[in-house]
Amino acid sequence: MDNIGFPLENFDADATWRTKQGGDGGTPIDPSAELWDGTKVNGPVELRRALLHYSPAFVRNMTEKMMTYALGRGVEYFDMPVVRSIVRDADKNHDKFSSIVLGIVKSAPFQMRTKMDESTN
Repeated sequence: MDNIGFPLENFDADATWRTKQGGDGGTPIDPSAELWDGTKVNGPVELRRALLHYSPAFVRNMTEKMMTYALGRGVEYFDMPVVRSIVRDADKNHDKFSSIVLGIVKSAPFQMRTKMDESTN
């Protein structure tokens, strides 16, 4: 696992919070890590705080990746004004995840996407 994943280790596969690996009798989970820039974090709250330090770049990149998933195609140069608009709106809403999701769902590229032709699969 990459260092960025260790602070999220307390969550199991179905997002249940746990403090030990392998049940009650297991070993304690160590959610601490050192990120690529040397920042030390311990758990998801500190990870969030560290990532928000890079807020504009992080939120833009996450928005692009989510747009790629939502559109079923890569984000192109003509999508970037929409991405920047979603990021600006999310910033006004304290970078809430729901702001990004709503921005994508309400965006013209998402609203105007077409279903792929079944014969091309």
